Amino acid sequence: MSSQEFRRSTLRAATDAMAPVTAQADDRAPRTVAVPHSSSAHDARPALNSTRNDLPDDTRAQLVTLLQARLVDAIDLYLHAKASHWNVKGPNFIALHELFDSVASEAETFADQLAERSVQLGGTPEGSAPAVALDSSLATVHNRLSSEEGHVATVADALAHFGAFMRAGVARSDELGDRSSADLFTEISRGIDKLTWQVEAHLHER
Repeated sequence: MSSQEFRRSTLRAATDAMAPVTAQADDRAPRTVAVPHSSSAHDARPALNSTRNDLPDDTRAQLVTLLQARLVDAIDLYLHAKASHWNVKGPNFIALHELFDSVASEAETFADQLAERSVQLGGTPEGSAPAVALDSSLATVHNRLSSEEGHVATVADALAHFGAFMRAGVARSDELGDRSSADLFTEISRGIDKLTWQVEAHLHER
């Protein structure tokens, strides 16, 4: 998937897929992350494409479902970061504008890696705006953010949620006997932890 195709398929969802907060947007305290232990109830076993991959069909089906769930989360994370990249205002504008763009760029890379792993296992990844709006595990903020701190807290929360899902993906992939997918989730979680650190640093008292 090219960068242009990725952006065309995701930017349409920007107004519906803002960042996850259930408390005030400028609250410095991190939110509690609830990690799902399985795919959502409406998920059916995906149809698999033919592949010479030697993992059992049932294992590949479960992994494709897992990868699809995390793919829409990665696209949603991209949208969260882009929304703050576009809209942040204040004395730290340049630093935050560039930081949020960096988060978006990394999220785009993560989405591509997750989608490609799904294809390798016989999946057909779905990254459309309706799929993201329906299936993302990242909650939606309904009010416009008005402060630098609000944008920082919002993006930090989105990263923390996504990082928790990546760690759950490591464990689930290991349970299913797919070390390659577990390695991918581990690599992504490591990158997310670094981004969370960089964003959270702007919330700490100086």
